[in-house]
Amino acid sequence: MANALVFIDNPGAALKKSSLELLTLARKLGETAVAINGDVADDVAGALGAYGVTTIFLPSSDDLGEYLAGPKAAYLAAAVGASGATAVLLENSPEAKEIAGRLGIKLSAGVITDVVDVEADGTAHKSVLAGSYTTTAKATTPVSVYSVKANTVEPEPAAVAATPATATVEVPGDAAAGSARISSRSDKPVSGRPELSEARIVVAGGRGVDGDFGPVEELADALGAAVGASRAATDAGWIGHDAQVGQTGVTVSPQLYISAGISGAIQQKAGMQTSKVIVAVNKDAESPVFEIADFGIIGDLFKVLPQATAEIKKRKG
Repeated sequence: MANALVFIDNPGAALKKSSLELLTLARKLGETAVAINGDVADDVAGALGAYGVTTIFLPSSDDLGEYLAGPKAAYLAAAVGASGATAVLLENSPEAKEIAGRLGIKLSAGVITDVVDVEADGTAHKSVLAGSYTTTAKATTPVSVYSVKANTVEPEPAAVAATPATATVEVPGDAAAGSARISSRSDKPVSGRPELSEARIVVAGGRGVDGDFGPVEELADALGAAVGASRAATDAGWIGHDAQVGQTGVTVSPQLYISAGISGAIQQKAGMQTSKVIVAVNKDAESPVFEIADFGIIGDLFKVLPQATAEIKKRKG
């Protein structure tokens, strides 16, 4: 019987850093199992064993990926029953939080979102008010559900590796009833950059780029960073909405966040305020972003960013 169950949706050829973080935190809660939707590649199975996973649960149905959150929540509820887990951990993405909410209803379980750490007794440390405070919370229900923010813990394999067993979970026959089915998909262009929500470095541009993200992208590529944007930039059509950082976009918590030409309104702060180091570049010395920046540069981003890019490339040789 597992104490913690981690949900991993379509792991692909290798586990993402955020999945490894979930597995690291889950071990604090006891014996760990995973519920996977999708195929389990050899490298994925090896990584799960290295992180101490004892059981891999797979759904009896292979079409869960064709639906939105409903059937996945039904599968996860069945996996909780099969594993006997008292804690369920998911990513903090919009879809994962919807699955967590639906799972909470199915299990009458307490749901805690925006988690940055957990303790052995199930107490969660939760980031609130745009990262301004960290609170502690603990569910009083037999099962607790946690959605965990990325980049909050350093992934660490288990002291002793495990050889996970595999088990199939019967997905309820009516799981897809009333659920929206995905009618089509389009491939996202491959940039070679890390995923925004998991990146250790993010370079973001705002209204100040005036439609030209070239300097932002060049600096990001020099640093091996992801590219982000403010809502003003995405609404203007200068970059895709999947790059939006903020209250209505992606929440990031990188080691380094470089803000270029972004005023730093509260909606933007809500998505990046927990970054470890914030560097702001803006021509307006009164921009709110300087209130939370660790380092501020008052200047033209079209001069500052290329200089930084050139210096980084020079030092890299």
